[in-house]
Amino acid sequence: MKKIFSLFLIISSLPGIAQNIQTPLQKNSYSKPSSYEELSAYVHQLALSSKLLNVETIGQSAKGRNLYALKFSSSEFGKDKSKIKILLFAQQHGNEQSGKEGALLLAQELLKPENQYLFDRIDLVIVPQMNPDGSEINKRLNGNEADLNRNHLTLTEPETVALHHLFDKYLFEVTMDVHEYFPFGDAWKKFGYRDNTDEFIGPVNNPNISENIKDLANQSFLPFLKKYMADKHFTNFIYSPGGPPGINYIRHSTFDINDGRQSFGILNSFSFIQEGINGKDSFADNIRHRAEGQMTGMRGLLEYAYLNKEKIKTMVANDRKELTQNTPGSIISIQCEHVSNGEKLDLPVHSYYSDTDSIYTVVDYRPVVKSLTDIIKPEGYLIPKKLKDVTDWVDRQALKKTSVNLTSSDRIEQYKIEVIDSIDFEGDNIVNPSVISKDYPSQISSADYIYVPAAQLKGNMLVIALEPKSMLGLVTYKQFAYLLKAGEEYPILRVVKK
Repeated sequence: MKKIFSLFLIISSLPGIAQNIQTPLQKNSYSKPSSYEELSAYVHQLALSSKLLNVETIGQSAKGRNLYALKFSSSEFGKDKSKIKILLFAQQHGNEQSGKEGALLLAQELLKPENQYLFDRIDLVIVPQMNPDGSEINKRLNGNEADLNRNHLTLTEPETVALHHLFDKYLFEVTMDVHEYFPFGDAWKKFGYRDNTDEFIGPVNNPNISENIKDLANQSFLPFLKKYMADKHFTNFIYSPGGPPGINYIRHSTFDINDGRQSFGILNSFSFIQEGINGKDSFADNIRHRAEGQMTGMRGLLEYAYLNKEKIKTMVANDRKELTQNTPGSIISIQCEHVSNGEKLDLPVHSYYSDTDSIYTVVDYRPVVKSLTDIIKPEGYLIPKKLKDVTDWVDRQALKKTSVNLTSSDRIEQYKIEVIDSIDFEGDNIVNPSVISKDYPSQISSADYIYVPAAQLKGNMLVIALEPKSMLGLVTYKQFAYLLKAGEEYPILRVVKK
């Protein structure tokens, strides 16, 4: 038996073998999705076939299934500082199968000799399946009935914790979160049209993310990817959810930082979401084209990063450096809205009436995220140790923290919650407290607090999370709602310079 296994290892390591290893989807003749067991066997078989690939288990799902990271490098991963580090992850939603299948196809494709030049400049990690529990039953949520793509701020789920710990270890410059969109809903059918593009691509749009990153994404990468995919016979468009027109406006996705794209974008990463078209009524509906479209979009990002490595690395490094320096007077937006800039959007659609592809010109188009409420970024926050759920959150986010060591130039502020009203956030009503700020009247005991400085990579995320008026903050989540009590003081304190 040992001789047979050794022979398999020798044969597997020969050039050209990797590209002949079929993905589970291919083996199943594109008739059913890859099961967790099939995926596990495939990624390990692929790793045995090439020295470029190592498979690492980064954590377990809610029900104990492994989360695999496929690490591609021509050297020791993460050690060559000249390379750009890229993270691709798919299937946060278990009923969105084509992203996983596209990721497995991409892994196969990258080990072909003609594509291995990419690893002269790139270290790549692919997490093909973030939600194996949901995938096994073709269900959106994870094994704890949680939506993983609404969990990147609170990090209560093992899957998102594992992903963020992976990111924190390597600090990837480029990320892509791969999903599916479902355009076949009743409201759009009644409207007479539906969205119709193989791949929607969404760049970051939170106003606290570097404008350099947004400009490079919108002005350079999106046109590059559109041509790259068109040359390979796939359509591509900027992610434009909302609608139908006349009923609701069209925007460029959410500006929330609790999803897979903007949770890394808020750290000034070059980050994207990719949304491939879902099947109309079954997994197998056009699955080969859908999976290959997802693969092509991810492959296009790799090609762009390869060609623009120095520009992206320099931009991200400079913009991240600003996060760690806490420039006096820095402004953070904590409440926003989607607004129009006067442009109209020519949206690619398919007509239910004529059964033909068309373009629908959207008038109520709101591509701009406008800040409603800004604050001055503090030096940091004092969090009472008795707020264990908050201090545990600090640990899950791997935020830098220190013991309390204030100087004579520091001043402590505390908010008082006057009344708690509500505000519209992309169609949902969330809490909107009226607050007043005052000097904290007492001495601080270092035994009672931890200090979390804002001058760190996750500093902007920290401010957005802890400010009580933030429409993206912890207080908008049920488990932290108790922090807001009308007529009482907010327990988390701000440290500012006098």
